[in-house]
Amino acid sequence: MDRCTIIPPHMLDALATSGDPELAARARESRAIDERLLRARRGRPEARGDETPIPPSEDRETPGPNRSIHDAKGEQDLPGEVVRKEGEPATQDVAVNEAYDGLGATWELWANAYGRDSLDGKGLPLVATVHYGKDYDNAFWEGAQMVFGDGDGVIFNRFTASLDVIGHELAHGITQYTSGLNYQGQSGALNEHVSDVFGVLVTQHHLDQSADEADWLIGADLLAEGVKGVALRSMAAPGTAYDDPRLGKDPQPAHMDDFVVTSADNGGVHINSGIPNRAFYLAATAIGGRAWEVAGQVWVDTILGDIRADCDFERFAALTIQAAQARYGAWVTDIVTDAWAQVGIGSSQRPDRPGPAQEDEPPSRPLPTHDSELTLTRSGGFAGLTRRRTVTLGDLPEQDAHAFTTLIANKDLAAVSRAPAVPDGFCYGLECDRPPINVQIGEPALSARTRALFERTLADAEPEHPQPEG
Repeated sequence: MDRCTIIPPHMLDALATSGDPELAARARESRAIDERLLRARRGRPEARGDETPIPPSEDRETPGPNRSIHDAKGEQDLPGEVVRKEGEPATQDVAVNEAYDGLGATWELWANAYGRDSLDGKGLPLVATVHYGKDYDNAFWEGAQMVFGDGDGVIFNRFTASLDVIGHELAHGITQYTSGLNYQGQSGALNEHVSDVFGVLVTQHHLDQSADEADWLIGADLLAEGVKGVALRSMAAPGTAYDDPRLGKDPQPAHMDDFVVTSADNGGVHINSGIPNRAFYLAATAIGGRAWEVAGQVWVDTILGDIRADCDFERFAALTIQAAQARYGAWVTDIVTDAWAQVGIGSSQRPDRPGPAQEDEPPSRPLPTHDSELTLTRSGGFAGLTRRRTVTLGDLPEQDAHAFTTLIANKDLAAVSRAPAVPDGFCYGLECDRPPINVQIGEPALSARTRALFERTLADAEPEHPQPEG
């Protein structure tokens, strides 16, 4: 398979033409490294199944990962000097320790949640190299190991800092040993999608987060201070992760209506992956609970099942629906089917469920824009005061703007707003002009994360005293 990098070509190309000479030079050098390694990778035979590219694990008395971390010391020779092996204590090098811990957290998800021993299911050693190249702006799965650059410190931080990036890249190894999805066009976008799914699930599993608590961001820890953005990609709201004068605007579509036809980036593999990404997010949040337990299991069953390397979006969606039906029955099947329908893939009806969809089924809601106007209120409580603030989405901090985008895009928001209020409890109102929405939500129906978001937004709002009657 092709070598898979976390930073897509369009981001490095934007930096190369940003007008900043130093950033442009680093971006061009990173692109040149990527191209050289890609040509070298294509010249080697595929590493699939029993063609293990590195020696198998030695027999272990107890199951567990078999990790080794290497230091390239700013050079480009792999794997570099061994600096930490399995079971050895932490070093003084934060990148070494982050890589070691990230490999372990990824192994834990696959072993504990899905019963898979490493990437190949046979205890494959997990190898990583840190400090690759000078200020190299990328990380990648090389076909036999992980490789991490240190980043330029201006746009990108060190690449070991993001656990979901480590989980993402190692998931390319899972794909290599299972479905072998071709890295081109829709199958390539699915290759990236699968890695995004299990990248965020590694983080959620490690933090023991529910689907509601998770931020659904890829690479939130990568962007350096001053970059206008929250992450490389957002699974909840594709196309909203960043909008920076040096990086450009996040080009990911969230629906098949906006599918990008391009010859760049192997046919847009890092771009069009936003469509299946949002489908998984919709399914996981509708199912609720821990996303790796049900939604993640459906996707694992899919990539381990009867899937071809040239699989497209429609076929992949159908396979996930079949996997949901086989393991969980109608309730998960309906949710997964509906999630794909919301992004324009397949039908909202299961083949064995005749008749139209329920009329009260909430429709998919379009995403708000940078200029969308929000009015947030909080009323009730013992004092009976109302606080109100009106602001455009673009005026909020990037993280909060993304959180509101995710909340507004959630088709279940109306159902949440119907939850009963509590006497003397707070009630929050949320209005948006584009898309139009006006809901009142009792405090008990809010997650701790959403309540904190509302309170931050209302922090500077002036209280409105209730008017006396009569």
